[in-house]
Amino acid sequence: MTYFQYQNKELYAEQVPLQTLAEQFGTPCYVYSKAALTDAYQTFSKAFKETAHQICYAVKANSNIAVLQLLAQLGAGFDVVSEGELKRVLKAGGDPTKVVFSGIGKTESEINFGLSSHVGCFNIESEAELIRIAHIATTRQHIAPISFRVNPDVNPKTHPYIATGLKENKFGIPITQAIDLYKQAHQHPYLHIKGIACHIGSQLLELKPIEAAISHLLELHDQLNTLNIPIDHIDVGGGLGVRYRDEHPPSIEAYVETLISLLKQRQLCICLEPGRAIAANAGLLLTRADYLKPTSDKNFLIIDAAMNDLIRPSLYQAWQPILPCKEPQTQASQEWDIVGPVCETGDFLGKARSLNVKQGDLLAIMSAGAYGFTMSSNYNSRNRAAEVMVDQDKTYLIRARESFDDQIRLETLLPEQAII
Repeated sequence: MTYFQYQNKELYAEQVPLQTLAEQFGTPCYVYSKAALTDAYQTFSKAFKETAHQICYAVKANSNIAVLQLLAQLGAGFDVVSEGELKRVLKAGGDPTKVVFSGIGKTESEINFGLSSHVGCFNIESEAELIRIAHIATTRQHIAPISFRVNPDVNPKTHPYIATGLKENKFGIPITQAIDLYKQAHQHPYLHIKGIACHIGSQLLELKPIEAAISHLLELHDQLNTLNIPIDHIDVGGGLGVRYRDEHPPSIEAYVETLISLLKQRQLCICLEPGRAIAANAGLLLTRADYLKPTSDKNFLIIDAAMNDLIRPSLYQAWQPILPCKEPQTQASQEWDIVGPVCETGDFLGKARSLNVKQGDLLAIMSAGAYGFTMSSNYNSRNRAAEVMVDQDKTYLIRARESFDDQIRLETLLPEQAII
């Protein structure tokens, strides 16, 4: 079911016209559908039926505390990779015992905060991290719940920047070294081994790489069983892809069915870390056409959103649908490169798009609910966009538009005597 659709030739978010949101909150503006977020999460949850599981939403995909609050109320756990993300989860009312703390560079401060917050599990990604967590846990006399994130050297067949399960990637422990580290941890009085984890990449469009990765995890589990090292969960990571253009990712139901079929004999809780699959198609970026600039080589449509608002097209050459918020009266259209005002040639949101557009028109950049605002910046000293949640016919401003004063709040001018 789509929660963004045309009604009387006008594009709506649930029951609210995007034109109304632009008038109320300005542009550029991120717009999220509460119903879409809820539906995506519940589709995961219902697919497991009676199978023991824990869905740990990947906070990096969309970390607005209202989004996290909604998911926490639905029963979600969370996958975090920093102290800041964990603090967001706690602020939103998330249960820390349902938190998986991932990331390859956990600082002493982050480990201490995770322990004091009683997170459910630390996913360890190196021997050096194991030593650090063991030392801190011993000093605090606080048992640390841990898993090892292993690198199974499986090709996820995705963009190289978001592939994380190959041996040349920085993530995880080589699976061939994992047993030695499990032995070390098993002997430590302040470490409690909880499971095995892996994550091979994002925007995965096939099940075979996931199946291959899980087969390696099951071999490792068999080895642990022979050593009498018990675990209670297998964390298969996240990364299930979504449709942006003409992709055909597995359905959530097919993905979960595959996990259950591979793991059902193990009597283990299945943990997973979806982010994009929950948030991407639950949001859009609302923007306005500022200038039309036709040239002899190309037609440029200059909008008020830019690469600092949505970097995916520039960083990953990602394609996202761009729709007019009002269907044009005629079918006549031209091909446009849709660009922002940032001083970079790489500042584009879409290329070679066929649109019937005029100055002042509103456009919706679709599938922007994941890795949109969370990757935004103040480049060119641009204020970051507002974020709005739509719930049927109600709207909630869940992040106000940044001001210039917000930008410089932590900056200080030099004293007079320091100026030459």
